[in-house]
Amino acid sequence: MKALVLNNFGAAPELQTVDTPVAQAGQVLIKLKGSGLNPLDIKIMAGEAKHAQTKLPAIIGVDGTGIVEAVGAGVTSFKPGDEVYGMIGGVGGNQGTQAEYIAADARLIALKPKNLSFHDAAAVPLIFTTAWEGLVDHAKVQKGQKVLVHGGAGGVGHIAVQIAKARGTEVFSTVRKPQFDLIKSYGATPIDYTETKVEDYVKEYTGGEGFDVIFDNVGGQTLDDSFTAVKNYGHVVTIIGRGTHNLAPLALRAGSYSGVFTLIPLITGKNRAHHGDIMRQATELIEAGLVKPIVSPLVFSLATAEEAYNEFKNNKEKGKVVIDIN
Repeated sequence: MKALVLNNFGAAPELQTVDTPVAQAGQVLIKLKGSGLNPLDIKIMAGEAKHAQTKLPAIIGVDGTGIVEAVGAGVTSFKPGDEVYGMIGGVGGNQGTQAEYIAADARLIALKPKNLSFHDAAAVPLIFTTAWEGLVDHAKVQKGQKVLVHGGAGGVGHIAVQIAKARGTEVFSTVRKPQFDLIKSYGATPIDYTETKVEDYVKEYTGGEGFDVIFDNVGGQTLDDSFTAVKNYGHVVTIIGRGTHNLAPLALRAGSYSGVFTLIPLITGKNRAHHGDIMRQATELIEAGLVKPIVSPLVFSLATAEEAYNEFKNNKEKGKVVIDIN
């Protein structure tokens, strides 16, 4: 099969011919139709993602969608011809999705939404899983709560806003003014973080009590601000917890804090079935029209992958970039 192989950090992957994998016990062989790009891919290529435990030569790519071609021993939940998607490889020594085929752990995947093309479905797994783990698994958002999403127009952020709204919460999001219409289209309230002080929007939208849940996609000072904007006994969750932070403001509110690291099941092999469960939740919400990913309509192939990487790095606000395969 054809695959993009990363032979050296700091260089672009090379299109090569490699052996087609075979579905082992518990796996399905997927003929891939799309691979969604993520910031992680760029960091891995640059040699800046030690946490991904990439072993060269490597085929990277976490997100994938395609058609089941064969199933390994013990797999009963999928059959040849099923259209599936999931976070299925690309880290921890596992083959990634920038290839024509992948033998994936059947526990990681789900049937893709019928109302999404393969192109759009390839953009969903990592961003949806990250948002779901933060909001549902950790913060346990529920109807009636006030939820603040920092960076609600970003890849994970726009999914987080929609998940929080679908679960019956009142949602607010810090963005810039050009992104106000997008946030409003989700039924959420935009907050211009460049012009509004934290204490001012906390007072305006919560009466000074603070938000029940804050989902941070920005890190740094924004995470510190979250510790002062959450209500007593509230919860702050972040996908960017690097750096040094003062937890005193959160402690004085008896609040709780969580970090999200979605790669653990892929790297360790543990709790993989939960990722499949999350993908089934994604399919349900997407087919119900409650969640819709923003995806770049531009078409790239394995042969033009370097152009896809450049588009991803230079035009992030135009939707998630996908490499179309087969």
